[in-house]
Amino acid sequence: MDITLSAADRALQAKAKDFAETWLFPHEELAEDDAGVPPETMKKILAASVDYELSGMNHSVEDGGRGYNVVQQCLIYEELGKATGGLALIHSIVPPYSLKFATPEQKEKYLKPTINGEKSVAFMVSEKDAGSDARGITSTAVQQGNHYVINGEKWFASHANYADYSLLHSNIDGDPEKATLFIVDKGTPGMSVKHLSKHMLNRSGRTPQILLDDMKIEAGQILGEIGQGFELTKDWFIEQRMFIAARCVGSAIRAAETAEAYAREREAFGQKVGDFQAIAFKIADMAVDIMTAKTLLYRCAAEIDSGIERKLAHARASAVKLVCTEMAGRVCDEALQIMGGRGYLVEYPTERLYRSVRLERIVEGTSEIQRVVIAGQIKKRGLGLYTSL
Repeated sequence: MDITLSAADRALQAKAKDFAETWLFPHEELAEDDAGVPPETMKKILAASVDYELSGMNHSVEDGGRGYNVVQQCLIYEELGKATGGLALIHSIVPPYSLKFATPEQKEKYLKPTINGEKSVAFMVSEKDAGSDARGITSTAVQQGNHYVINGEKWFASHANYADYSLLHSNIDGDPEKATLFIVDKGTPGMSVKHLSKHMLNRSGRTPQILLDDMKIEAGQILGEIGQGFELTKDWFIEQRMFIAARCVGSAIRAAETAEAYAREREAFGQKVGDFQAIAFKIADMAVDIMTAKTLLYRCAAEIDSGIERKLAHARASAVKLVCTEMAGRVCDEALQIMGGRGYLVEYPTERLYRSVRLERIVEGTSEIQRVVIAGQIKKRGLGLYTSL
C-alpha cells in the first residue's frame, strides 16, 4: 500500500502547522489561567480556522465542508495536537460525523453554521453508570404528540454548558433498541447544568454534568432514524478515535522535539546532556515509538479511505487509538524526565503536554475498552484481523 503524501497533502499539513503556531500556540499559557482564553479571542480563532480552510474538514463539499479524506484529516489533527490546553478541540473544524445523516433542513440550521464557525456543538453520551457501554444509558425519551419528553442526566458532556446545540443520545421508551440521537438547542427548557467539575487539562476548563428534566424536544429534532443512535454514535467513535490518535502523535512529536533541543543545549558535568548515553537512548526510544505509532495511524487511515468495511474500520481504529495514546503517554513522560525541573514548569510545553495526553487514554473509550474491542474482534474474526496488515 502506497501511503506517500502528495503535494496537496503536504500543503495542507503545512497550512495546519501554520494555523496551530499562529493561532493556538500564542494562547497556550492564557488557557492555563482561571479565566481561560477570552470568548472574543476564541471567535477570532474560529474565524481563522475558516480562513485557513480547515473548518468542516470531515464533511463533504456538498454539505458545506472541505471534503478532506481521512489521511488529510489526520494530518491536520496531528498539527493541532501539538497545541496544549485543549486548544486543538475547536468546534467548527470537526462537527460530528453523525451530522452527515441530518435532513437538508437540519444541515442548513446546524451543520453549515458550525462549519462556518457561527455555531458550536457538543455530544452528550456518557452518564453516571454508562460511558463506553452505551447500552447502559438510562436517559429516556417518551413521545407525547409531536414532541418527546426526555429525562435523565449526562456526565462528561464537554462543551454542553455553552455549546449552541448538542447531540443527545437517549433511549426512546427506555428501550436500548430504540437508541436515538436528538438535536437539542442551547437554552431548551428542562436542560440545565447540574454541576461543573474542574479537570487537569487546564485551570479554566470545566466538565459539565447536565440535568434533563421533562425536556420537550420536537420530533423533527431527531437526527437520522429512531433506533439508529448506536450506529451514529459508533461512527462518531471511529472518527474521534482516529483524531485522538493523530493528536497524540502531534503531542508526542512536540514533546520529543522540545526535550531533544533542551538536551542539545543543557550542560552537566562538563558535557551536553544529550551526549550522555542514558539520555541519547531515551531520545532514540522516543523517536522509534513515534515512528511506529505514526506508521500505524496513517496506514489505517489510508485503509479507511480505500473503503474497508465499517466493522473493520471500527476494529482497526481501536488498535490505532490504543497504540497512539499509550505511546504519547510514554514519550511525554520521558520528555519531562529529560528536562528535569524545567519540564515540570507550566511555562514549558512538556508539562502541559504531559497533562493533555493523559486525557486521551480515557476519552472516547479507555485503553481497557480498546483492548476489550480488540479481543472481541479476534474471537469473532481471528488474529489475522490485526496480524495480516
